[in-house]
Amino acid sequence: MNDFVSLWAGGPVFCQSEHFKLGTDSVLLADFVNIGSRRKGIDLGCGSGILPLLLLNRYARLCMTGLEINPEAAEAARDNLTANGLSERGSVVVGDIRRAKELFKSGEFDFVVANPPYFAEGSGRQSPDDAKAAARTETACTLDDVCRAAAYLCRTGGVFCLVHRAERLCDVLCALRGHGLEPKRLRTVSHDAKKEPSLVLIEARRGGAAGLKLMPPLFVRNSDGTEADEILRIYHREGTP
Repeated sequence: MNDFVSLWAGGPVFCQSEHFKLGTDSVLLADFVNIGSRRKGIDLGCGSGILPLLLLNRYARLCMTGLEINPEAAEAARDNLTANGLSERGSVVVGDIRRAKELFKSGEFDFVVANPPYFAEGSGRQSPDDAKAAARTETACTLDDVCRAAAYLCRTGGVFCLVHRAERLCDVLCALRGHGLEPKRLRTVSHDAKKEPSLVLIEARRGGAAGLKLMPPLFVRNSDGTEADEILRIYHREGTP
């Protein structure tokens, strides 16, 4: 496991596990989540625990659980919580998303978050490393499995927020609605204004009425190649030369 590094000056410290690297998608998802009055959340497939860490750092009254099938990654997630003094509000359970009913009560959480594997099994080149393959490809957990677990864990009126590949948007929306999770907010992410979206950020409500809000797109870079103001804000780099 690598040394702890500060995510930004004066911010939380983070240590990555070997197989679960910090990515822009998780950071953008953490910023997209609207906690509001919700106080209890769970991250499905938490990896090294970046989503719980970022959310707990932002909301002092929040409690988060991470569910992770890989013991080494779960240990890294626990280490990250401990290093930031967040162990009293954050915990990590080693377990399979597909067996969520054996681990938690129905409707136990106010909200669910997930950065699930992006690629359907057999859809492309797969890493020979089982842990890396499971993080990127639906070898151990499908999109439908994740949505089923989210619907079970989330209370009625609670929300499920996830990030996924833009090319699989139709699959995501169908899976959400198929499990009683009504899409309510959607935001696309593109490298810049000239590029097509690469990611989608989606919030769905369990038992919600139909009606989807399309938010303004998020561009990572300006037309001149510099980082967009919103990215600077998200990464706490405002005022950086």
